[in-house]
Amino acid sequence: MIHGTLGRRTGASLFALSLALAAAVPLAAKAEEAAKPREATIIVTGEGTAEVAPDMALVDLGVVKDAKTAREALDANNKAMAEVLAALKEAGIAERDLQTSGFMINPQYQYPQSSTGENPPPILTGFQVTNTVTLRVRDLAKLGEIMDKAVTLGANQGGGIRFTNDKPETAVSAARKKAVENAVAKAKELTEAAGVDLGRVLEISETSYRAEPMPMMRAMAKDYAEGGAVPLATGENSYAVTVNVTFALGK
Repeated sequence: MIHGTLGRRTGASLFALSLALAAAVPLAAKAEEAAKPREATIIVTGEGTAEVAPDMALVDLGVVKDAKTAREALDANNKAMAEVLAALKEAGIAERDLQTSGFMINPQYQYPQSSTGENPPPILTGFQVTNTVTLRVRDLAKLGEIMDKAVTLGANQGGGIRFTNDKPETAVSAARKKAVENAVAKAKELTEAAGVDLGRVLEISETSYRAEPMPMMRAMAKDYAEGGAVPLATGENSYAVTVNVTFALGK
């Protein structure tokens, strides 16, 4: 009985020892890895931009109508907006490029003044209906004419214009390449000044890109003015890319 107990204890001790050794191996490897000197690196930020003329405009146009009743204001607004939408379609704006972006019915109040210091209740004077549509204009040569016609037919709010590009990938790609070239040039300049060699690229990450309008008068603005339409300048869009690049350093 005693021999059996000793055997079990010896077996358990050997098993525990093997587990301890197995656990010690990765710990020793980690300790050896930590003891190694860290690879010297340099991290630089590169920036690049590319400019391209816009090929599309996003326009917000609204119709605002006031009346004594909500029904009258809505009817008047519906009539004017229907005429505006019909004119936009006639000018070549496709259904997919027209989208209602806002609709509101608001009561209108008059707030009478009191000579006694009291606050008399507001007086309902009527209702206001606002209907806003956002459209994409893909033929920028027609933009001034479209704006002029829309206002003539009843659009009396909005008019915000954002010039953009339908497919900016080419400009973004050019800006990205310039950003990497800028990062490499910076890294070479820094390492040469420090008297060390520039090693291989270890990591590249892109942090952002954005489109920024850059106003620039173009000939089409003059053409619009001569045609009696709204004079507009499309300018250029500037796409900017920023990258972070990590390089290894030599001796």
